[in-house]
Amino acid sequence: MIKKRKTYTKPKNLFDKSRIEGDKELTKRYGLKNKAEIWKAESEVKRIRTEAKRLIIEPEKQEAFFKNLEIRGLIKDSEATIDAVLSLSKENLLNRRLQTIVFKLGFARTIKEARQLITHRKIKINGKIVTIPSYTVRAGEESLIKSTILPKTKPKKEKIEEAEEKEEIQETSETKENG
Repeated sequence: MIKKRKTYTKPKNLFDKSRIEGDKELTKRYGLKNKAEIWKAESEVKRIRTEAKRLIIEPEKQEAFFKNLEIRGLIKDSEATIDAVLSLSKENLLNRRLQTIVFKLGFARTIKEARQLITHRKIKINGKIVTIPSYTVRAGEESLIKSTILPKTKPKKEKIEEAEEKEEIQETSETKENG
């Protein structure tokens, strides 16, 4: 039997106040169970960026790499450049989680309810029950998501507005930092 290894690394400074506050906000916004889910997303983004940097000198392999990221829904075909890949963030990956998409599609009124629906076997993708909230939904699978018990409902209006407001604030602060 092969020993299963961690798919993430912990932050170097576990008790950094600003990082902890940022992680709390992400945990609340995406309904994550623990901080390890954030660390997994960070590690995956780091792996993707490392691969993109390696492919800078091998342009013949870039097309397949971009196609893979497009299938996963992380980039659009029109923005398939190394710069777009290097600008990926953990939020991009967290937006592709099944839990987040079930909430945004309106099968659940809150992000926590979306997690509960998934773990209670109420969500199907292409006719197959998926019980993993962190399942990464591919671009073509979004339209195939169905609920076995609930019709689509509107998520709580204040929750959506609050999430959109936070995203706008974060985007403006990121552009100020980068600019």
